[in-house]
Amino acid sequence: MSDRTEMNEDPAATLDVVWRTHRRRMLDVAYRMLGSVTDAEDIVGEAYARLVSTGLDEIDDVEGWLVSVTSRLCIDRLRSSEQRRRAYVGPWLPEPIITTPDATAIDPAERVTLDDSVRMALLVVLEQLSPAERTSFVLHDLFALTFEEIGDIVGRSPAACRQLASRARRRIQADPEAPRAAVDRGELEEVARRFADACAAGMIEPLLEVLDPNVVGDFDSGGNVPGAPLHPITGADRVARVLIHAFGPLDLSFSVADVNGDPGVIVGSDNRIVSVIAIGVHDGRIDLIHAVGNPEKLRHLAR
Repeated sequence: MSDRTEMNEDPAATLDVVWRTHRRRMLDVAYRMLGSVTDAEDIVGEAYARLVSTGLDEIDDVEGWLVSVTSRLCIDRLRSSEQRRRAYVGPWLPEPIITTPDATAIDPAERVTLDDSVRMALLVVLEQLSPAERTSFVLHDLFALTFEEIGDIVGRSPAACRQLASRARRRIQADPEAPRAAVDRGELEEVARRFADACAAGMIEPLLEVLDPNVVGDFDSGGNVPGAPLHPITGADRVARVLIHAFGPLDLSFSVADVNGDPGVIVGSDNRIVSVIAIGVHDGRIDLIHAVGNPEKLRHLAR
């Protein structure tokens, strides 16, 4: 598409074509910026409203304009939600994106591009960054914007944005839960399947066999799941007992599905998803668990 979109006889049709061309990129930016499918869709809707009110004839570079507007809206959302996140009960994890083994999307996976930049481990680390750091890193390292373009968005000099992105990069690399070396997908699927079977068995021994002795578990319930840990827990025995306590008394199903692009586990009850579990694997055992059980963060999966 050219930088300036020519209006045809039907401006509404032209606008629709432009939006369908660029909408997925806006969702990609917003989800990586916010870690929330729901918030990303809200932001993209607001960006569209601003596009309509501005008019295509006033915009030279439609994609650049939309990325800029979307990013500014995301920064505002991050800043406005800082207090809410500080008051959140327990660990705050991103909203998951899921696809089933037969590639059927059961949420916006077919709209948000799935690649290494949406892996749960990276999104969790991004949550620790300031809005300016996160914006500079995401837009430069993930979407290849120049620091001059980023400076216009965040209201800082290109040099300052370069420093922000560099600081973010160092924090990501230093974080013990940061993305690690790639594990063979077949191995990930096998470990996820063993983990699902062990959870379904409801006994501690099968879980201990699949968990690394030093496994770390994050359980995001938002205070909605009685007895859920309010802080990350470490150790196979402790993690296994938390899982048995959470899932054991219930009639649940455990199935393997892609969680943000990597094999993970969906916990269901009566055709309803009650938890989504992302895993990290080292030497054939799970050494990292990110479990999302807050119903508010799973609502988009029921659409």
